[in-house]
Amino acid sequence: MPSLPRFELIATNGIRLRCAVEGEGPLAILVHGWPESWYSWRHQIASIRDAGYRVVVPDVRGYGGSDKPAAVEAYDMASLIGDVLGLIDHFGEKQAVLIGHDWGAPVVWNTTALHPDRIRAVAALSVPYSPRGKVSSIELWRLIYADRFFYQIYFQEPGVAEAEFEADIRTSLRKIYYGGSGDIAKGMFRIDKSPDARMLDSLPDPDVFPAWLTAEDLDYYISEFEGSGFRGPLNRYRNQQRDWEQLPALNGARITRPACFIAGSRDGVLRFVPNVDLVENMKRWVDDLRICEIIEGAGHWIQQERVERVNALLVKFLATLR
Repeated sequence: MPSLPRFELIATNGIRLRCAVEGEGPLAILVHGWPESWYSWRHQIASIRDAGYRVVVPDVRGYGGSDKPAAVEAYDMASLIGDVLGLIDHFGEKQAVLIGHDWGAPVVWNTTALHPDRIRAVAALSVPYSPRGKVSSIELWRLIYADRFFYQIYFQEPGVAEAEFEADIRTSLRKIYYGGSGDIAKGMFRIDKSPDARMLDSLPDPDVFPAWLTAEDLDYYISEFEGSGFRGPLNRYRNQQRDWEQLPALNGARITRPACFIAGSRDGVLRFVPNVDLVENMKRWVDDLRICEIIEGAGHWIQQERVERVNALLVKFLATLR
């Protein structure tokens, strides 16, 4: 078992979140993505703490030691934004620095866009910012990926992906983590995959996993999902139409707080929309983008794959706030 930080069970927005809490100083909240936990930030906590921050790293609702509401709509963007604001209130702060990866990135971007007075600065990993589109993201994916597999479409029917992943959690996580990394030859989002395929079909399970995820690390993730299952995490994907309908205030919304963006050059997320440079598009909507770096050869799990570089960039960004 890896060494663990101090945890607090914090009431926020009508639920309880298990949070790793370390350090003293201004508040920094780190929000993870799918399918992860607070543990995906394990390499960043000490660096941000030592930069003079109180670091709070929740298990997002539905994950790990946090509450797991059953309803699909309990995982909409408005609820996740409320969770973050509730954490800021809990610690008696007016503002916080927000850092997010994967789904955590839209959470911190949207919180900043809608509540700039509560946010000191924002850093996002993997997913660039974009305001509300003319249609919801899930409708866009159905248009773009009508003739081939796309995981977010596959996730829409409750119970289907849960059954696949929970049948063998170890193999599922190994394939997902490896498939999204910079180490795989073709990546997770192959253009030749049939729309009626399953998520794990054709994804390799390497004999030796890359060094950035040790056997001990994988065991910890597996233990978390054995306890939580996948329903709550997958419900986040089932709210994209609801998010679009509920949050018209994101139409043309700009990011006005100091911002940082980091991603890997082999992250498939950057190529979700064919012939559109999502990073360049992001720059149109972010007023004070102080750091924007694409790390060559890295994949989706950027803060785990390139620990030293990501830590250096985040600390450099935080230093600009003084």
